[in-house]
Amino acid sequence: MSPTIVLAVLAVYFAILFGISRITSRRAGLDTYFTGNRQSPWYVVAFGMIGASLSGITFISVPGEVGNTNLYYFQLVLGYLVGYFVIANVLLPLYYRLKLVSIYAYLETRFGEVTHKTGSLFFLLSQSIGASLRLFVVAGVLHLALFQHFHIPFMLTVVITILLIWGYTNKAGIKTIVWTDLFQTTMMLLSVGVTIYIVSSHMNLSFREMTSTIMHSEHAAIFNWDWNFEKNFYKQFITGIVVAIAMNGLDQNEMQKSLTCRNLKEAKKNIYLYSVILVVTNLVFLSLGVLLYAYIDSVGISLPVDQAGKFMNTDSLYPDLALNQLGTAAGIIFMLGIASAAFSSADSALTSLTTAFYTDFLQLNYKTESEKKRIRHQVNIAFALVLIIIIMLFRALNNDSVINTVYTIAGYTYGPLLGLYSFGLFTRHRIMDKWVPAVVLLSPLLAWLLNLFLINRFDFNMGYTLLLFNGIITFAGLWLIRIREKRTFY
Repeated sequence: MSPTIVLAVLAVYFAILFGISRITSRRAGLDTYFTGNRQSPWYVVAFGMIGASLSGITFISVPGEVGNTNLYYFQLVLGYLVGYFVIANVLLPLYYRLKLVSIYAYLETRFGEVTHKTGSLFFLLSQSIGASLRLFVVAGVLHLALFQHFHIPFMLTVVITILLIWGYTNKAGIKTIVWTDLFQTTMMLLSVGVTIYIVSSHMNLSFREMTSTIMHSEHAAIFNWDWNFEKNFYKQFITGIVVAIAMNGLDQNEMQKSLTCRNLKEAKKNIYLYSVILVVTNLVFLSLGVLLYAYIDSVGISLPVDQAGKFMNTDSLYPDLALNQLGTAAGIIFMLGIASAAFSSADSALTSLTTAFYTDFLQLNYKTESEKKRIRHQVNIAFALVLIIIIMLFRALNNDSVINTVYTIAGYTYGPLLGLYSFGLFTRHRIMDKWVPAVVLLSPLLAWLLNLFLINRFDFNMGYTLLLFNGIITFAGLWLIRIREKRTFY
């Protein structure tokens, strides 16, 4: 596809984002940046969260990964429904009752200052890595489709990408993001729908024939009951529950949007609607993946495989077909979709990182309003630089599907948060606050060693359930450092 066309499409796209930013930034203050003045319509938040949750990783990695793991990813998605029910009925009431801006302030209320900062630090680590991996995906596509044609190095592509995000979010933060997410989710879902239509047209399939092709494909298996397989149903479903709770309910990035709703009742309706749409949308993305593999079989395209017979670099399948095989219209639609998916996730990540660090680590009560704004801007810029550095490191080291990499990292970083919140909510014990960093640092190491032992001794791979085991180990460690005197349950 012509770089000129790509440039024109992206110019219009970002003009709309900056237009939304201009409108939402009027009379924006610090509270606007962090909470959106708690005036966001719940249905707008719910719909917009779809784009942020799916991200560029879902847009690219999930369809491509179908070639190696069929539709087994959907087993994980089914677990989300249970996880989001827990979020709506356990975590959101807690956050609203305590009137939190950063959700990690709960840990100080329950345990102490050290635990509070430790929990927030784990979020900052996990979100920085996760957001960087998502941006790595979109930067790679932008570089392939546009910047390399002008001999612009990949690092400069990354810098431009993050500067664009900073440009439309730095004034009103979460308020802008709620409304840009609405636009970006719409564009993303429209993109995947049109792509399915284009692929079906190239294969001369009617809607009924397309449905039959997907259902009867060799990649159409949803459930796997082999207990030793990494993507066994029980492992995936349970992990889906845990992932939803840990990576969404205990994630400042996700919960900050829900906390912009007017009240708890509307926030809960937001979560219910969002969870149902999320399940349906993931099924559509997986169906697209099946259809893409059916297409390459029909036209005789062969993909490289490794020694185990698995397709290599599946993340490039969808971009390559859209930009080079399916015509200009498909390329334009793909660029709109990947931009929408990736930027709707990354922009909120930059804001949530800024919010968590500013709120949890800086003591600014004595500062004037103008000084607080200046510091907030500085923190925002600092995290933009952090994302750039991590992206470049990941480019040098990456050798796996990004969707697998993200969940592997999450298993190690969100596990301690899961253990901390579980211990706080389901026991009445206080803990020795100063020992919490030791517990949450040892827990991921012990989880990794346990996984190695199970693989070598029983040929059992934890897979995504690593997050759950990590949380259990953290819980056990907190039990060991508990203070036997009991206090009021929070």
